[in-house]
Amino acid sequence: MPTRSLSIAVVLRRMACLAWLAGAWACVPAFALDLPAQAELQQRMGTKAATVTVVEPHLSTKAKPVRVDYVGYPATQVLDKLFGAEWKGKGLEIEFRALDGYVSRIPVERFGQYRAHLVFERKGQREFEVNNILQNEKRVPLGPYYLVWDNIRSPELIAEGGSYWPYQIKQISVSSSRLSALLPAGMGQRYSEHAALAQKLCLNCHQLNGYGGEKMPINLAARVKEMDEAAFMAWVLTPRKLKPDTTMPALSETMPEGQRQATAKKLYAYLKAVPVAAK
Repeated sequence: MPTRSLSIAVVLRRMACLAWLAGAWACVPAFALDLPAQAELQQRMGTKAATVTVVEPHLSTKAKPVRVDYVGYPATQVLDKLFGAEWKGKGLEIEFRALDGYVSRIPVERFGQYRAHLVFERKGQREFEVNNILQNEKRVPLGPYYLVWDNIRSPELIAEGGSYWPYQIKQISVSSSRLSALLPAGMGQRYSEHAALAQKLCLNCHQLNGYGGEKMPINLAARVKEMDEAAFMAWVLTPRKLKPDTTMPALSETMPEGQRQATAKKLYAYLKAVPVAAK
């Protein structure tokens, strides 16, 4: 069970109650926890951390996948220990907030479909770090915690690259999606897939009318209105050709090229269509 101090933190943030369609009341969890130090987490988990082997997306290319061994715990077990069963509610998302402002929001359903691990050590290595070749960064610290996915057991995940692999995680939150920001009135049916792609691929660092990450918080709803499709495609598919020293990664090159092109076009159509919110 969580310690007393963490229990208080949960209570302070725990429930935001919303009126439901039938007139009853449904409570949507909305709470956050700063992650404990590694030693405290291990003590709380009560079991020895295990090794998980993954194809490390930040080191791998389509031609050369690189396997890395990490040490940590299954993410579902950590979430159960920290939040109890409340994190598993339908329509909720788990928000992983990093030291550098990166924010990854992952639907809870994904944790039932694939195996994720919250890791804190690179097995056999003194330093917990990685070279992020897609972002021109070397010896990037991964701690305090790093979320990795078992893409060897589920090789279809390799095509995603580093999407949903947040590192430097300091805080985990459980919340409901801010669909009003992603899908304003009239956009839902046509652009729901597009909005999900934007949240997964763009809004970890960037923002959409205030919703998203804080690492590079430009408002894509406004920025993309100034771009034609060719400029946008170059920006997301080959960012280094535009700016050799950029830290922005291209859409995963482990994805089939036709899928990369189609994904970029969907992102452009969505970001052009979504209105810019009034300040």
